[in-house]
Parts: sequence; structure tokens; C-alpha cells
Amino acid sequence: MLTIAYSQVQELVMRLPVKKLPLAYDLLASLVEEKEAEPLSPQIQFMLLPLAERRHLMAQQAEKMVTYYEQSAVERQAWQMEDFSDAY
Repeated sequence: MLTIAYSQVQELVMRLPVKKLPLAYDLLASLVEEKEAEPLSPQIQFMLLPLAERRHLMAQQAEKMVTYYEQSAVERQAWQMEDFSDAY
């Protein structure tokens, strides 16, 4: 997809005849409304949080993962020690 700069759009708008400006305005306004109506992805929502809150959430997730890996340590070590070439 081609990257288009704001200046390129502005240049096109400046070249429009005055009679077509309302049409261009309505089109651009509807595109902005569509964009605002789209829900943000979880990743973007996370990045919009304050840094301290993101760090807190990541620390909580890390604690959960430590607990998970501690519970499955024996199983994980067993399959990590297997010789995968024998299985195929």
C-alpha cells in the first residue's frame, strides 16, 4: 500500500474547484467518523495506557507466567530432554 502524506492530500484539496469542496469535505468527514467508530485493538488500547499502569499489568502477567511454568516444570523438562529425531 502506498504511503500518502498529509501534504499530498492538502495539495489535492487546494487544486479542487470551489464547487467540489463541499463534496470533498463530506467525504473526508465521513472517513474520519468511520475511523473514530472503529474499536481500537487490544494492543493499541494497552499502548495508550500510562506507562506506570502498563508496567503494573506486565508485572502481574509475569507473576502468572512464573506460577504456570513452576507448575509444569517437570513435564516441560521431560519433553525438552526428548530426542525429537527419534519421533520422526
